[in-house]
Amino acid sequence: MKLSAAIITLLAGSAAAFAPAMPSAAVRTSSSQQPTVMFAEPKDEEEGGLDLDLDEMFSMFDAADKGEDFDKAIKEVKKDD
Repeated sequence: MKLSAAIITLLAGSAAAFAPAMPSAAVRTSSSQQPTVMFAEPKDEEEGGLDLDLDEMFSMFDAADKGEDFDKAIKEVKKDD
């Protein structure tokens, strides 16, 4: 009798361990959730990016090491194209 009570207690405890914490959470949805937008346009950035190749990047790194002005350095790098 004690053995069957121990087995039932063990099974009930292990079944409760794998039960969801809130069974109604899967059914209930919140109105504050926003739908996933897969093909949305990217937000406008402050800077559009520089699109530099490897040589241009190294030229910019060298200019930064020398303490040159960024705008002046990027104009020199882009005029080489």
